[in-house]
Parts: sequence; structure tokens; C-alpha cells
Amino acid sequence: MKSNYRTHTRNKNRWFIIFITAFFAALYLFAETTSSFSIVSKKEEPKAFIKSGEEDSDQLSLTFNISWGQEKVFDILDILKQQDIHATFFVSGEWAERHPKILGQIAEDNHEIGMLGYRYKSYVKQDMEEVRKDLLKAKEVFRKLGYPDIKLLRPPSGHFNEEVLKTVDQLGLTTIYWSINPDDWKNPGTKKIAETILDEASGGDIILLHASDVIKHTGSALKETIPKLKKDLSFVTISELISNSSSESEALN
Repeated sequence: MKSNYRTHTRNKNRWFIIFITAFFAALYLFAETTSSFSIVSKKEEPKAFIKSGEEDSDQLSLTFNISWGQEKVFDILDILKQQDIHATFFVSGEWAERHPKILGQIAEDNHEIGMLGYRYKSYVKQDMEEVRKDLLKAKEVFRKLGYPDIKLLRPPSGHFNEEVLKTVDQLGLTTIYWSINPDDWKNPGTKKIAETILDEASGGDIILLHASDVIKHTGSALKETIPKLKKDLSFVTISELISNSSSESEALN
């Protein structure tokens, strides 16, 4: 009997030790796992803003690129003034140097100004040191012209990669892309440009257009599309669109 009792006791003690060991092992693993969430979490990688993520947004942005020319931009400005719309103009530093008065007119009309870098040359075809120098030169040009607070960048030709995004972010700029591109610079005709915009536009969109002298049908397309879009949507600058957007805003990286 005593032998059986000692055997039974040893078995109980063994299972108790196993239970205690397993319990503390599980507790340790749980603590390690939960603590690792805070340790390994990293800052979100830089991305290019392409569209607001607000599902019920009733806002969209008109954006215009200018890298050369000085005639067509006035037609665009007149149309926007008539329609009481504020847009965002992305201009190269090189163009801004050559046309400071036009840049001033854009600003006086309460449009937002973003940059296309200094030279309009694809950033993915340059090494990052050249890209950095181009961006710094552009920032200095705009500062001297009286626009030190420019925060928005649209990479030349919309070309970017992860390295470009990181470089842009390091310089305190936000990369802006687009969600609707009717290729107005190819001059496909008023009808084609207008149809693309009207068929695709919805709340949160960023529309890419141009105000360089190459355009022939952009102005007439705006006259056709803006009144129709204004029935359901309101036009805001890119900064306003971003500030009114959720953290779920669509982006590319």
C-alpha cells in the first residue's frame, strides 16, 4: 500500500511540475509575442497620394502641369475664375524662374502651387543624388520667388520608385499622383477628354490636366465638364483633399 501511495504521489507531483512548467512557458511566450508588436512596428513607408479614401466624399481636385509655354495657362485661369474653382498647379522650377509673373497670377487667383522638381526630367532615370540636387534646387528657386512653403511634388512624367519616394519624403515633400488622366496633352479632342473625365470622375479623384502651350482642347473640355461635375461634386485643392481624407486614402508605393 505504501509503495502504491508513493507511486501515486510521485505521479501527481510530476504532472504538477509539468503543468506549472507549461503554464509559465505559455505565459513567457505570450509576453514575448505581445511585446514584439510594439518593438517591430515601423513607420509606414512613404507613398504617392492618388485618391481620397473617403467612400462618401463629394470632393475632387483639378490639377494642371506646366513645364513650358506661357500662352494657354491664361485661358485655363480665366475658365477657373469664371467657374469659381481653385485648382492645384504643378510647375517646374525652371519654368517658374522664366515666368515669375505668371506664377504670381496663379497664386493671386488663390490656386495652390506644387512643384515638378527643377528640370522636367524623369527621376527614375537619374541616380538619387541627382534627384536630391534637383529637388533642393527647385525648393531654393521657389523660396527666392516668395513661395517657401511648397510641400507638394509631382515627379516629372509621374515616374517614381521606392527610392524616389523616400528621397522626396526626406526633403519634407509629399508625392502626388492622379486617378484620372484623359491624356489632354495628346490633343485627342474636346469630346474624348470630356467623356473620360465625366465617365470616371467620382468623389476623391485627382484629375491630371495640363496648361502648357501644347494643349488645344483642354479649355473647351473644362467648359463642358465643370458645370456637370459641380452638380454633385465640389472642387478643392490637393491639400484640402488630403486634409479631408481618411488614413485609408489610396496610395501607390
